[in-house]
Amino acid sequence: MQMDQIVALCKRRGFLFQSSEIYGGLNGFWDYGPLGVLLKRNVKDAWWNDMVTNHNELITPNGAPGAYEMTGLDCSIIMHPQVWKCSGHYDLFHDYMVDCRESKKRYRYDHVIGRFVTGKKHGESGAPATEQRIFVTTIETDNPQNALNEAAMKFFGLRKKDAETLQWDGIIQPISKLPNFDDVLAPDAKHIGTLTPPREFNLMFKTVIGALGGDDDASFLRPETAQGIFVNFKNVCDSTRVRVPFGIAQIGKSFRNEITPRNFTFRSREFEQMEIEFFCHPSQSAAWYKYWRDRRFAWYVEMGLSGERLRLREHETDELSHYSCGTADIEYQFPFLSEGEYGELEGIAHRGDFDLRSHIEGKLVKDGDKLVIEKTTNGQPKHRGSGKDLSYYDDLTKERYIPHVIEPSAGADRATLAFLCEAYQIDTAPDENGKPQERVYLKFHPRIAPVKVAVFPLVKKDGMPEVATEIYAELKKNFSAFYDDKGAVGRRYRRQDEIGTPFCVTIDGQTLQDETVTLRNRDSLQQIRIKKNELVDELKRKL
Repeated sequence: MQMDQIVALCKRRGFLFQSSEIYGGLNGFWDYGPLGVLLKRNVKDAWWNDMVTNHNELITPNGAPGAYEMTGLDCSIIMHPQVWKCSGHYDLFHDYMVDCRESKKRYRYDHVIGRFVTGKKHGESGAPATEQRIFVTTIETDNPQNALNEAAMKFFGLRKKDAETLQWDGIIQPISKLPNFDDVLAPDAKHIGTLTPPREFNLMFKTVIGALGGDDDASFLRPETAQGIFVNFKNVCDSTRVRVPFGIAQIGKSFRNEITPRNFTFRSREFEQMEIEFFCHPSQSAAWYKYWRDRRFAWYVEMGLSGERLRLREHETDELSHYSCGTADIEYQFPFLSEGEYGELEGIAHRGDFDLRSHIEGKLVKDGDKLVIEKTTNGQPKHRGSGKDLSYYDDLTKERYIPHVIEPSAGADRATLAFLCEAYQIDTAPDENGKPQERVYLKFHPRIAPVKVAVFPLVKKDGMPEVATEIYAELKKNFSAFYDDKGAVGRRYRRQDEIGTPFCVTIDGQTLQDETVTLRNRDSLQQIRIKKNELVDELKRKL
């Protein structure tokens, strides 16, 4: 599977477009086309239905410590600036970047990798060639050595036939391993030593509220949806009858000013999250963490992601955030990654009481094994909290405590991309003339397929279109359906296969005699005859 094939299919069939493409596009921003918006909406709906709507709070799910409730929120994108100061985003939400003085390009420090190489470089004005050892770099890619070879040959002025004269030294490694950048050839540079030292770059998008535009009017587009849930914890408890343990779910847009957005929609500057903040008693938080970690992994498997490309990885101690008691990532082997590498789909974090305490007391930092308020040199809180009581009182046990939080945080765009990559299949099937031809199809789980069923009249005469439009109208009441009467029926099948439509219904001459239609399966290519008045029930059963 090649990523460029998937990207080409997405553009050709209307799944995804580059934002503002007619003006040259805008890096890190993507528009979902007619089929893409249906696919992504189906992914979000499947998540919401499985996590919230269809959850039965009266029974204990398999593997759960007990029964629990679920509810939802839809919070604003712009919040009070103090939210981000107390949460730590204002001070800590940054990446390190390096700039190239020559190309004027900017790179994420941890994304630049390279390898030492020695070659002969000709001097200026006919001076004899001298041997030189440099560190050639590239941005992380699925085949970094090829990129390094091209950059090295260009620097030393070599042709492809002379590539073997290059002497490679050591392994590919990040530039963070180097003591300095004096001998580093930047990814888009012609000379060495052009990279600046790494510096911090805050990832939050700054904006201004109101007409005056002063410093006091500055705010940010939210970099995550979680904080809106935490600051509404008391509102949810006071306005509903939920009892701990319970979860609050939210789907919404977030924004991060990524230094080098890349890999299609995997790393974007505008993206959509599907998050749950699950509040539980501190004594049960470890068991709830294990439950949500395993349940969320099982959801991706149920939705069709391969066990071979999907994995659950527990974070090592040195990877954990300062507030985290445990974190696991659900990762997928995307086609744009190198062999054996995985990209994060979802993180499940045991956040303890960090978030609620932060919005009560102020920004917290780690002091040994404890979280304490960060203070200025004069002993005052650096970022003061709300002072509101966000504790929970259990009227049955008469206990008051600050709940611990388990956070399953998924990316709707990354999940959609993973389902697209997993669905992309190539096989051989007979065409309309019975000759074997290569067939490209998307093997979506029926729940997330953009179009569930397509309806074809075999020909546009003999009463077939009239019957087809009648059937289409009935199916349209229950499913996302598509009507197509253009071209040979074999080509129509192929068009639907390429967008992942699970079933096609064909109205032919026999339909006019016995009121049966042909129902074709996308994956098996099996065709069966079924009464047209049984079609809706049969498709409901299959879908």
